[in-house]
Amino acid sequence: MKAPPKSDATFEVILPQLPDSAEIILTVSSFASRIQRALEDTLPAVWIQGEISNFTEATSGHWYFNLKDANAQLRCVMFRSRNQRLDWQPRNGLAIELKGPTTFYPPNGSCQITVETMRQAGLGKLFEAFTRLKEKLAAEGLFDDTRKRPLPSHPRIIGIITSPAAAALRDVLTTLKRRSPTTPIILYPTPVQGDGAAAQIARAIGTAGQRAECDVLILCRGGGSIEDLWAFNEEVVARALVTCPIVVISGIGHETDFTIADFVADRRAPTPTAAAELVSPDRQGLLRQLAALEQRFQAPLQRSIERENMRLDHALQRLQNTARRTLERQALKLGGLRQRLVHPGERLRQQNQALVGLHQRLSRTGKLTLDRQHQTLLRLSAGLTHLNPQAVLSRGFSIVRNEAGTIVRASREIAPGETLEIAFATGKAAAQVTEIKQ
Repeated sequence: MKAPPKSDATFEVILPQLPDSAEIILTVSSFASRIQRALEDTLPAVWIQGEISNFTEATSGHWYFNLKDANAQLRCVMFRSRNQRLDWQPRNGLAIELKGPTTFYPPNGSCQITVETMRQAGLGKLFEAFTRLKEKLAAEGLFDDTRKRPLPSHPRIIGIITSPAAAALRDVLTTLKRRSPTTPIILYPTPVQGDGAAAQIARAIGTAGQRAECDVLILCRGGGSIEDLWAFNEEVVARALVTCPIVVISGIGHETDFTIADFVADRRAPTPTAAAELVSPDRQGLLRQLAALEQRFQAPLQRSIERENMRLDHALQRLQNTARRTLERQALKLGGLRQRLVHPGERLRQQNQALVGLHQRLSRTGKLTLDRQHQTLLRLSAGLTHLNPQAVLSRGFSIVRNEAGTIVRASREIAPGETLEIAFATGKAAAQVTEIKQ
């Protein structure tokens, strides 16, 4: 399409004249209607060139945005019936040319261009600067995955770089409180928008890196136009992220917003809330994992106890069977001796004495066998009891875990002020370290 000739012509708006002799008082609606008729009847639809800003697509499909240059801006609307004819998607920072009548909207007293047609006039200055810097840093390898560091799975301290007044900060803090309420948080305050914001963001990143207090940093702010997010497209911020010794996750704007900081950071999250979810362990999930692990360890122990009980039952049964068979053999032998007995009393007395002796030997043998099996049973039971952690707790011992859930085995593994969890035979308690004795 051939572009229309450029023109600096101005258009004069002439309001209807009122008689000098009459003092006419108009309502606001009446005067607004006069302005509306004057604008729409006087100003023709002309081509206007500018840069898109604050672009919004409503649920109805209509597009609302501002068309601006260095000195002025105009409100614009392009209704769905018109914008469906375009084969490209507008975005903030894009230079365009549009045509449409000037309309006056009485409910809010504003003028706007009702866009009938629109075409691209080349990339906007901000987007051109963004593209140039992106290509430069990519050529240096700053976006390569090989230089990106993994996020810590259980950070001890989390740092946040943003404005204290940002809504994104409230979202991040709410998420961290829900998922990991015991994790300390350090805020590195900085403006995230406006003149000089990029330098102050870079300075906050450098401060966090020098102080080395955190295991991970969240660089975040809420959504906005390309101008609002421009501080995160400055080279000084990118360089600060590259030299930062701490892992950085970016959560800037909405899911569709991309900045240079997103490409340089170790990890990009689509929103500030998503960034908080990525760096914080899920406390409820960890508790469920702990319960599952406890169940895994208890089940084999219970099965081992049951197997030993079965072995004991079988040993006792074998012992009883052996004793019974011994008694039966002795009884048969005794019966045979009785049949061979003759009437003389001496022979009978001797046989009786032999029988008593055999019975005593049998009793002692059975008792010794039972004692040995009983001692074996006691040793097995003692061993199983020793393996049972609940029995250890029942004797007055306890299990101490630090904030990460790791069992503490020595005083050098804790620090003053640290919160500990103590598990007893029944119940648990939280304690804070006030003094450490070696």
